[in-house]
Amino acid sequence: MSIRVVLADDQEIVRTGLRMLLDVQPDIEVVGEAGDGRRAVELARRLRPDVCLFDIRMPGMDGIEATRALAGPAVPDPLAVVVITTFDLDEHVYAALKAGARGFLLKDAGPALLSQAIRAAAAGDALIAPSVTARLLSAFAATGPAAPAARPADALTGREEQVLAAVARGRTNSEVADELHITLSTVKTHITSLMAKLGARNRVEIAIWAYETNRVKTST
Repeated sequence: MSIRVVLADDQEIVRTGLRMLLDVQPDIEVVGEAGDGRRAVELARRLRPDVCLFDIRMPGMDGIEATRALAGPAVPDPLAVVVITTFDLDEHVYAALKAGARGFLLKDAGPALLSQAIRAAAAGDALIAPSVTARLLSAFAATGPAAPAARPADALTGREEQVLAAVARGRTNSEVADELHITLSTVKTHITSLMAKLGARNRVEIAIWAYETNRVKTST
């Protein structure tokens, strides 16, 4: 079955371009478009797509508010949201990830990475553009809530610390497996354990926690 996508961007030419990139994928179908966040939220709630692809800067309700409305901590049945933007240093990106976005891409990421992010989000995973992951999260970790990062429910093992650092650097599961010389299934097991211990919903939140606790600086 196709992955159903609702996309939102205030520029029609951008929406057309994104639709064209996605529609050529045999397993992805754009089922709705919106020019602002409010309309995007209405569409998403009605259509219940597998993935929402939202620009950050939109009139009325922006992508951050739309993401929070559909995927925030208070949402009982959250949708998968991938944020796409022109600026890799946009001050709102970190807030979007904290609001529940399952991924972050630049608009020039290209069709392969865009499709990969859509598929990852639909599968319950998350993807942030590798070229900006570490720089983005480290630069904006300080802009998050003033409250200290939550303590893990149980202490992390040495291997979990290694997986945590790799995820925070934007490594995919396959890259983590190769880097640490472990199997892909073992990586997935460690990530599941990390999410449980940290109370994280996905690998984006794992990466954010790593930067908030300076794990990356001390583990790399």
